[in-house]
Amino acid sequence: MLTKFETKSARVKGISFHAKRPWVLASLHNGVIQLWDYRMCTLLEKFDEHDGPVRGICFHIQQPLFVSGGDDYKIKVWNYKQRRCLFTLLGHLDYIRTTSFHHEYPWILSASDDQTIRIWNWQSRQCISVLTGHNHYVMCAQFHPTEDLLVSASLDQSVRVWDFSGLRKKSVAPGPSGLAEHLRNPQATDLFGQVMADAVVKHVLEGHDRGVNWASFHPTLPLIVSAADDRQVKLWRMNDAKAWEVDTCRGHYNNVSCALFHARHELILSNSEDKSIRVWDMTKRTCLHTFRREHERYWVLSSHPTLNLFAAGHDAGMILFKLQRERPAYALHNNMLFYIKDRQLRKLDMSTNRDAPVMQIKGGGRHQPYSMSLNHAEWCVLVSWRAGDSSSYELYAAPRDGAEPAAPPEPLRGHAASAVWVARNRFAALERNNQLVIKNLKNEVSKKIATPTCEEIMYAGTGMLLLREPDAVQLLDVQQKRTVASVKVSKCRYAIWNADMSLVALLGKHTVTICTKKLEQLCSITEGARVKSGAFDDSTPQPVFIYTTANHIKYCCKDGDYGIIRTLDVPVYAVKVIANETGARVVCLDREARPKVLNIDPTEYRFKLALVTRQYDQVLHMVRTAKLVGQSIIAYLQEKGYPEVALHFVKDARTRLSLALQCGNIEVALEAAKSLDEPDAWDQLAQAALATGNHQIVEMCYQRTKNFDKLSFLYLITGNLDKLRKMMKIAEIRKDVSSQFQGALLLGDVTERIRLLKNAGQLSLAYLTAINHKQLEEAEQLKAALEAANLPVPEANPDAVFLMPPIPVQKAQPNWPLLAVSKSFFEVAGAARAAGEAGVSGVAAAATDEPLEAGGAWGDDDELQGDAEEPEEVMEDACDDGGWDVGDEDLELPEELAPVQPDIDGGEESAEYFVAPTRGQGAALGAKLRTAHDYVATGQFEIACRLLNEQVGIVQFAPYADTFLSMFARARLQFGALPLVAPLVAHLHRNWKEASGRDLLPVLTVKLNDLVAQLQQCYQLTTSGKFTEAIERLQRLVRVVPLLQLETKQELAEAMQLLAICRDYLLGLQMETARKAMPKNTLDEQKRTCEMAAYFTHCKLQPVHQILTLRTALNMFFKLKNFRTAASFARRLLELGPRPEVAQQARKILQACEKTPTDEHQLLYDEHNPFNICGLSYKPIYRGKPEEKCSLCGASFMPEHKGKLCPVCGVAEIGKDVLGLRICPLQFQR
Repeated sequence: MLTKFETKSARVKGISFHAKRPWVLASLHNGVIQLWDYRMCTLLEKFDEHDGPVRGICFHIQQPLFVSGGDDYKIKVWNYKQRRCLFTLLGHLDYIRTTSFHHEYPWILSASDDQTIRIWNWQSRQCISVLTGHNHYVMCAQFHPTEDLLVSASLDQSVRVWDFSGLRKKSVAPGPSGLAEHLRNPQATDLFGQVMADAVVKHVLEGHDRGVNWASFHPTLPLIVSAADDRQVKLWRMNDAKAWEVDTCRGHYNNVSCALFHARHELILSNSEDKSIRVWDMTKRTCLHTFRREHERYWVLSSHPTLNLFAAGHDAGMILFKLQRERPAYALHNNMLFYIKDRQLRKLDMSTNRDAPVMQIKGGGRHQPYSMSLNHAEWCVLVSWRAGDSSSYELYAAPRDGAEPAAPPEPLRGHAASAVWVARNRFAALERNNQLVIKNLKNEVSKKIATPTCEEIMYAGTGMLLLREPDAVQLLDVQQKRTVASVKVSKCRYAIWNADMSLVALLGKHTVTICTKKLEQLCSITEGARVKSGAFDDSTPQPVFIYTTANHIKYCCKDGDYGIIRTLDVPVYAVKVIANETGARVVCLDREARPKVLNIDPTEYRFKLALVTRQYDQVLHMVRTAKLVGQSIIAYLQEKGYPEVALHFVKDARTRLSLALQCGNIEVALEAAKSLDEPDAWDQLAQAALATGNHQIVEMCYQRTKNFDKLSFLYLITGNLDKLRKMMKIAEIRKDVSSQFQGALLLGDVTERIRLLKNAGQLSLAYLTAINHKQLEEAEQLKAALEAANLPVPEANPDAVFLMPPIPVQKAQPNWPLLAVSKSFFEVAGAARAAGEAGVSGVAAAATDEPLEAGGAWGDDDELQGDAEEPEEVMEDACDDGGWDVGDEDLELPEELAPVQPDIDGGEESAEYFVAPTRGQGAALGAKLRTAHDYVATGQFEIACRLLNEQVGIVQFAPYADTFLSMFARARLQFGALPLVAPLVAHLHRNWKEASGRDLLPVLTVKLNDLVAQLQQCYQLTTSGKFTEAIERLQRLVRVVPLLQLETKQELAEAMQLLAICRDYLLGLQMETARKAMPKNTLDEQKRTCEMAAYFTHCKLQPVHQILTLRTALNMFFKLKNFRTAASFARRLLELGPRPEVAQQARKILQACEKTPTDEHQLLYDEHNPFNICGLSYKPIYRGKPEEKCSLCGASFMPEHKGKLCPVCGVAEIGKDVLGLRICPLQFQR
């Protein structure tokens, strides 16, 4: 008897198994009905509506119903999905003993102490028949599995068999004539003219000496078994004419409560109030097994309709058990599976799925073999048997491959708990006295090893054995007779090795432990359900253990990661995993020893393995192609530190925001926050952006949440005084006097503070503020006001100190520079994929589509007669303050204070002190420097200026002052040496690992990537129409390019491309700004503005900006009635693929222009003749005409402008003869 599940409860009086699900119902003596999941060993539900004991219980075979009957005379029908009682059937007058559903008809059968049996229709909820005839309590009634019969047992000492075919014909009318015959002749009569009864007694079985407690049919044979208070179990046979007693099983010594047939074997099971369950041989009528409990009497017995599973109810609960083990015996060699089925050794070729018999297996009696072990070298098989306390083995010599299966010779036998091969011609057997013996092929003992605590032996390779002890597994070297290794695993049942014997999985009842071949534990997993079997998948970089439980196929990696692969309807035993690139198959044996192949999806564990083994190319491939979804994968990636990979799976904006903040991906977090647009999301993003110094994102977040206080403080700490003034104006609009006063305080605006205090009625404070800050005129007025109001005039403090905020070191700081860290594999791959799709370089990459709205300086000329279009507003983005516009959009920064020069000479008093001699030249100044960057970084500004003049013709160095000082500051660090001593200065070097002394070069202070990021911001400013600010930033970019220090030819090409992009944007934006400032009163002035708008369309801008220039020119030329040129602009605009509404407008204009394809006015513009635009006069210089170039930015000019300052870059001389840009060591090798 193998106990599978046990419950503790009140006395169990009724049990019913569900046909499909692993559920069992138990009705208790206290009136409760329990629904248990016996695989997971959990109580699913309780049903408590009966008053008193519930004796009858039964699941419906198909519907989600069960029926119960109790001592309250009620039959209740329940729906377990709805978890409620559907209805109650009333009619019995005494306790109800059993209730059951018919397997086909909508009927319920009930037996009661009122001496009747009733049949109910649960669909119409009516009693359709009452069977009377017993003259004592009816203890049991059951339908026949296939025929129109039912059997009942009563305390009147009889068993009755009833035929209810009449009821069937009257109620449901199946059969050849069916319902039609019944309708024609509703009162059918029998041979003697009597109306056919609903049910008639077919047989009365009398033979028990006392009341009969139970009777049941055999599933297939015409047999009945009955159990009675006379302590006997009787077997009856019947035919159509009569029924008779076959034999009696005696052995119980108290009332027999229940008896039933085994569905698959010739066995009878019975239980009794003598606290025992007995198993009887039907053929010999002898007791085979007795299973006894100490204190609990048994009351009911039930069998599963399809599985080899039984349940018995006793005084203290219920027990589920099997009579014998169902695990098939099998062994594996390469692609061949050997297994025993129906006393036959068979082999399955797993590569071809060819199954063939090998030989007959003889011993074991009625029992199945426990296990087998294969010796593929000598082609011998060890088969172990276990029956109760006795165990034995048989040694067979199997026929070779190709030989016909013949009757095998008599096997060699021996008594041992288990037998396993340990060498080519040796096997080990564990005898009952816990002694391990090594035998040869002739079954002769060659060696003995004492193993006092060993309970089981398992295969561990040639010359090695695994010994299972109660709380450990030991690795035994058979030759040396000593334990090599040990691992603590309690009650290990099976050991499964991978292909190269490097890993072993030790399976317990509920545990999986994976160890190395030296029994070093790698991981251990505890399961809720029973672990059945397993096999290794060796196709992965690290072997993965695929194992089966009672209801799942699962996987376990050696690092402890595990998960579910698929569910199982019935338990199977995994033998081998066959995997390929696309999927995997698990070869299994079911409980009938039938081979099965189950397809599984290995993607999840391959994905986890690829992450663990850092095979990121496979990870990326699986992310893009496999269907990996679910919160478990996302949680796993978060736990393992791969939130950037988890971002690939997530579509939910809230989860994307959380993951993006974890991996520091501010751009993705910004997208998620925009889609959520919730205050909490903006707050989270602001905190993350503030930690990385991304002020612009922080600014936008505070703007979205209208967090004015934090926004003011942000402007203060970043030195953005202009926007701080704007915040003060916003506070005034909001009528927030406190914030307005705080802003004035932070700005040092004394006049505003006096005004606010005066308006608030605080004349005394206003007077003190004025007099202390020497605002004498204002102070006099306030003093007069105080005297007029008869208020005391406070006295000024002669020691008062001006309350002025410190001047910011750097005004309007940009985002903090971040460390140059290498991107992760996923970021690089994602960027490469995006770049491949967009087809643009990293420097020139901008928005690939036209923005939804373009504002600022764009769209001023869009209005058309007859089809007016409202000017569009700019989308708010990270660099845009349009949402806070209070009238002063183009800000002019205040002049910076001139730095105070230190008094080097010491003034007049210098002679009174000792003056130390000047130091010699430092190592940083004496290094072999070549580029302007290195000279600036080491503080040699004069040499740097001379180089810039010679190389790119820079003549205006005033704009470089801040840049030079910033670069010089970044190349040095200060550190404290001794107390009370000024800090020491050290120079940072970029080649400190490879060089020393004069070969050391200063650290890079300007990086190309930073300039590319700034160019992206300039794109955004251009899109939003902030041309003035965009021009300032673009000029700053152009000026910094000669100060770069690059290493590769690719970086040099990108820098030159950056310079060309900035030149085109500067020229176009300056020309557009000048055009907007021009008067448009006369026709000539209008023609000139149209010419400049046309020239703007020939600047090489990004498509998103090119669309805007073409729209402007198109509208202007259409208004000027130059329809032919306007049509050309419309075609160019449509080729760029604008938004649908813009394209529709362009097509309308094009259609109107094509009706009259002429130009009314002659302009200085020929679109078919290539030209450059003069950066001063904004006139075309056609190809072949003389022109001069700016030596830095490369802008074109008329020859008469040679020698002037280039207005495009603002620092270089036009037409100056120079050496050329030198920012890369490769340029010095020419």
